Amino acid sequence: GITQHIGAYTVRVHNKRVTFLDTPGHEAFTAMRAIGAKITDIVVLVVAVDDGVMPQTVEAIDHATAANVPIIVAINKIDKAGANPDRVKRALAERNLVPEAWGGQTICCEVSATKKTGVDHLLEMILLQAELLELKADPTVPMRGNVVEAQMEQGRGPTATVLVKEGTLKRGMSFIVGPHWGKVKALMDGQGKTVAEAVPSQAVKVAGLTGIPQAGVEFRVVEDETSAREHSDGELAKIRTGKLETPAKVTLENLFDTLAEGQKKNLRVVLKTDVQGSAEAIADSLIKIPSDKVRLELIHTAVGPITESDVLLASASNAVIIGFGSKVDASAAEMAKREGVQIKLYRIIYELIDQVKEAMAGLL
Repeated sequence: GITQHIGAYTVRVHNKRVTFLDTPGHEAFTAMRAIGAKITDIVVLVVAVDDGVMPQTVEAIDHATAANVPIIVAINKIDKAGANPDRVKRALAERNLVPEAWGGQTICCEVSATKKTGVDHLLEMILLQAELLELKADPTVPMRGNVVEAQMEQGRGPTATVLVKEGTLKRGMSFIVGPHWGKVKALMDGQGKTVAEAVPSQAVKVAGLTGIPQAGVEFRVVEDETSAREHSDGELAKIRTGKLETPAKVTLENLFDTLAEGQKKNLRVVLKTDVQGSAEAIADSLIKIPSDKVRLELIHTAVGPITESDVLLASASNAVIIGFGSKVDASAAEMAKREGVQIKLYRIIYELIDQVKEAMAGLL
């Protein structure tokens, strides 16, 4: 299927570790790809030989270039009949990614994911590039890294996948991450196995957070719980005062004033997703839908299942609830029926965005 989250996993090549962050290719996931480019050392750009360079490929190239990260191109599906890798190379050369074989700097590897052709060569090229870049990190300094993905898990509470950039992360350490803090209760690797520690370039899932941090924010270890809590309180206070200074967001109180304008029809949306990265990407795409007759208003975006409070908000503000990969609480489903609130659930981003576009056209 298509990747819709940032995943992180590690493979061993010649007794060295390579950690992959798997970021989605769909154009709606700009925000997630931007994060991916910022926290990686090398970008592997996968281009299907039959599709060639797509708009989202160009966008991914731009992200990597802006983050000043070297690019290795994997031309995939070369086992397909009539595959013409040169066509892809020409299109890449137009984007300043001139293949080495043509006298340029860009490593291009021809691979087939299904037949496993060329995959070993690609891994070796990644290691070679890493050696040339002299990528090093000190495992003895205070640990810092970045959040790759964060979610609410049953039985575990808020968890975050963290990529260690330097230092070593161990159980029991106190940390701060955005406005949240915590103490490491457990560390899990990409296979879900519990590990004692994580060293630079390792991605681990961390349990023991006080809230769900945003993807991309810095995660760093501090001396003790007290300083972690104090820092978190300070950050939360900043957020609260920031909210007071910005113009009032649409609330239940002022929603009715906006209704009274009457010049534009409003499509109001409550958006709930399974993980933070999807929430940001979908919100971004929905807001960009062009329409001069209908205004789309995202009145609430959050991570987790659809709850009674979401239904209450939607009912009071005459909104539709959209869920992406989210479940609906039984009590919320009952209340939605009672209140006449529509809940639409999606698992594929294309369908979600297309249906919202249609809804906006239908409102005219």
